[in-house]
Amino acid sequence: MSSVKEFDQVSDLEMKRYTDLIYEIAGIRIPEQKKTLLSNRIRRRLRKTGVKGFAAYFKLLKSLKVTDPEWDAFLEEITTHETYLFRDEAQWEWFRTEYLRDITSAARRGERPQSLRIWSAAASTGDEAYTLASCIASGLPAYSKWDIDILGTDIGVGALEEAKSAQFGERAMRLVPDKMTKSYFTKARDANLWTAKPMLTKMVRFQQHNLLDPLHEKPFDIVILKNVLIYFDKESKKKVMDNLLKLIAPGGTLIAGAAEGVSNFLKDLKRHQPWLYTKP
Repeated sequence: MSSVKEFDQVSDLEMKRYTDLIYEIAGIRIPEQKKTLLSNRIRRRLRKTGVKGFAAYFKLLKSLKVTDPEWDAFLEEITTHETYLFRDEAQWEWFRTEYLRDITSAARRGERPQSLRIWSAAASTGDEAYTLASCIASGLPAYSKWDIDILGTDIGVGALEEAKSAQFGERAMRLVPDKMTKSYFTKARDANLWTAKPMLTKMVRFQQHNLLDPLHEKPFDIVILKNVLIYFDKESKKKVMDNLLKLIAPGGTLIAGAAEGVSNFLKDLKRHQPWLYTKP
């Protein structure tokens, strides 16, 4: 079979086969209008793997277990989106000022333990998790005396390996306040690369997880789900949200992307902002 050329696209039948397979594995529904985008992303994997043609690559995916590294590379290719620290500034302002202030006061009154569990449910390369850690280090008095557990999960193993390295480039760091950059990150001498200091990394852990599957963890004080369900259809969103809601502790908080389209699945949660909900 001849190699795929630069401007070749998947056929209508191949498009359906690929999109059905992606939906089956990851719950992501890719519309027909994205044929060119999907073709371009698959073509990158063809160049990387040396597989000759869209049909042959589909056959390869079907033959592999979902845990195979090629599946991971493929899913990362089709779901890649920009991420950086302190994205959605209003949400971080709320977390640093109102939320941390309130739990500090509650702990002083003996109304809650000095512990905080947070789940970054689409962690990608860790930008969100380390933003959380930076806010806690700067805004939670005597945070070292608290039991802090920030869990970042993602379907992509490659992204999680980057997250575990705790290294970020200049673009990812561009919104981090200067004081936080100097206090919590170390810059490489020969590159515009910053590494999170141990005071942050000890708060954070990462693991692979498909949002369509249950996560076997104790409930969290905060669950953050942003910029991921825009790729999901109604059925998949419901499945994801059912899994997430079980892991929000009573009185806990959900931070969702304003465009996620999850309001119909939030049952008894109270809405405070288009992106902020609490569980009774």
